[in-house]
Amino acid sequence: MGKTVFVALSGGVDSAAAAIILKERGYTVRGVTLRLKPDNLADKDIEDAKAVADTLGISLDVLDMREEFKKITDYFCQEYLEGRTPNPCVFCNPTIKLGLLLDYVKAQGGDLLATGHYANIIKDKNGVYAIKRNPSSKDQSYFLCRLNQDILSKVIFPIADMPKDEIRALALSHNIPVAEKKDSQEVCFIPDNDYISFIDREFNPPEKPGDFISSDGEKLGTHSGIYKYTIGQRKGLGAFGKPMYVLSINPESNTVTIGDNDMLFKSKIVADDLSFTSGNAPESSFKCQVKIRCAARPADALVTIDGDKAIIEFENPQRAAAPGQTAVFYKDDILLGGGTICNL
Repeated sequence: MGKTVFVALSGGVDSAAAAIILKERGYTVRGVTLRLKPDNLADKDIEDAKAVADTLGISLDVLDMREEFKKITDYFCQEYLEGRTPNPCVFCNPTIKLGLLLDYVKAQGGDLLATGHYANIIKDKNGVYAIKRNPSSKDQSYFLCRLNQDILSKVIFPIADMPKDEIRALALSHNIPVAEKKDSQEVCFIPDNDYISFIDREFNPPEKPGDFISSDGEKLGTHSGIYKYTIGQRKGLGAFGKPMYVLSINPESNTVTIGDNDMLFKSKIVADDLSFTSGNAPESSFKCQVKIRCAARPADALVTIDGDKAIIEFENPQRAAAPGQTAVFYKDDILLGGGTICNL
């Protein structure tokens, strides 16, 4: 085909399989990997990426983007400190992992950037690119909701429709050393999944206890800092004689409102900082399916654009929508875009 594709090798089996597929399709394949984390966390993945590249006989560029990535980790910590629940991957993909990396690919004379994401990129008759949700549980389209036309026109996802067992079998057949490496399930910069300890290490926030209160303002107990809680949380609240859940977090009053599970269900939420893959909202008001977090099922809703905000009205109330999280819009499995939940 004559085109040069840079494959973002993460050190995992998915990106390795993407490189294999592209080589078999006749592309000129080069590898690139990002150093985003401190050496003690990043070295193993970079070593694995090098082992993959050596096995496939392709070059590997290692780009140090730790300074740029710190903006993502700082955002992550600051959101929790302000009582919100962030989604770092949603912002990292368009800015760093697919944004700055694509800039590098272009500067090197590459034609395309490939990754091991589970999602499909399609182009309609008008030449507009879109992302189609993968029907499997591996679907990652939620995290790609802020990609724009420039990125979508230069990115390919070769393994989008492949089951995991086929991906591992392909890697094994090419003697890829990470063929049976376990998938990462946590935020990439918090391998132990202990985000509170991470914030403590990075920001060393002062101790700031406050009140647990009921929905009518009654003091029920004392919390140890709002960043340790998120909407819908049950564990770690203490004993109140019955199960209690975090309903809302108020950084101004330094209070955490708790209550019964049924109080977590909302029929209407608002999102701001909107982004649409086509560049514009499909209409000022449109019906679609909305996911309020990555693991949520798409829910039927009416979305009304009001200035720079989206008013989202669900047909059936949704549980534990959290400010700071991303609400993502789909129409017939096509990802339209998304926004940040700002008001319940």
